[in-house]
Amino acid sequence: MTAAASFLSLFPRPAPSQQPCRFSSVHPPSSRRKPSFSISIAHAAAPSSSNPTPTTSEEPPKPQIELEFLGPKAGADGAYPVDKASAVSGEKLLRNIMLDNKIELYATYGKVMNCGGGGSCGTCIVEIVDGKDLLNERTNTEQRYLKKASLLKPESWRLACQTIVGNKENSGKVVVQRMPQWKT
Repeated sequence: MTAAASFLSLFPRPAPSQQPCRFSSVHPPSSRRKPSFSISIAHAAAPSSSNPTPTTSEEPPKPQIELEFLGPKAGADGAYPVDKASAVSGEKLLRNIMLDNKIELYATYGKVMNCGGGGSCGTCIVEIVDGKDLLNERTNTEQRYLKKASLLKPESWRLACQTIVGNKENSGKVVVQRMPQWKT
């Protein structure tokens, strides 16, 4: 008697209708290797006495801010080109929304010489045409920079790298003029 057969003889075979275990050979019988076995055990689910609670919890939708970006120069028809984007309220800076949506933010000089969002270069200046109340207040960094040349930079101008769109609770529409210093 082989070692596997003597091992199996230690366990009585259950009745055919109650087979909790199955033994199957991994290697064919003609193989010269020692036989190996895999065991799979079927488990019956125990009846539950309590009602299952639903595991899916739907979160309410987050408020959205719709954005329109006006081009810096009017077309032949006098209208400014418009790019659109949307963002979850209070989660992103205006600069990042524009970069993520491939909306031109910088003029030629700014593409090369921008500070990367530190608020020190002023190359990401935008004008908020509508929806100012949906943005954060000016940061100290932004106030210092824009105060330097207050005659040239009106109150509606913001640094995109310092402007958070929304406050996580509000929603609405913001209209932004890109590169307002070029506006014709």
